[in-house]
Amino acid sequence: MMGRTQKTEQTIYVVDDEPAVRDALAVVFEMEGFAVTGFESGDAFLEAAKSHPPACVFLDVHMPGRSGLDILKALNADHYPVPIFIISGQGDIPMAVTAIKYGAFDFIEKPFDAGQIVDRVREALAAQARRADGETHQGMPADFPGHDLLTPRELEVLGQITAGASNKEAGRHLGISPRTIEVHRARIMEKLGARNAADLVRIVLTGEHG
Repeated sequence: MMGRTQKTEQTIYVVDDEPAVRDALAVVFEMEGFAVTGFESGDAFLEAAKSHPPACVFLDVHMPGRSGLDILKALNADHYPVPIFIISGQGDIPMAVTAIKYGAFDFIEKPFDAGQIVDRVREALAAQARRADGETHQGMPADFPGHDLLTPRELEVLGQITAGASNKEAGRHLGISPRTIEVHRARIMEKLGARNAADLVRIVLTGEHG
């Protein structure tokens, strides 16, 4: 493990079996005032993650032993209190989409752009603060057909859709990429049986299919 001792809420966990990736992310984030703790295996990470949740997590989708997907399941990522970013290569996009279905917050593609990664983390943490203040579901009915089928994050995305936000606007508000919003939107429509966005809004606001 590596990193300086700072407040836990400002610590970032990096889970990757490649030391070069852990070191690169540590340099980027420590320059921005975060502490970074690296883990080369999922099991060591899970133990720490359950007892001391960090500010956010970077998790490699491909690792020996437990894969990133296995770790998301073990952590019950949909209900984990901090954002989990999946690290994926260009060819891993289908797996990254699956990871989002398992509760990953968003995905970051290799090769990294240092400035972009820091911005994404700051946006995610700002969204987390809004979530804690209850600002992500405003204006959406508390109950509608299929409500119980949706994950907490899907409900947040749905709240943005019903408010008329574009994928880009919804992503900015929730701290995730427009591509990830699209993944959630498709899954929400599938779960609620909506044919299009207008049908989706109708189901939520009136409880009826068009």
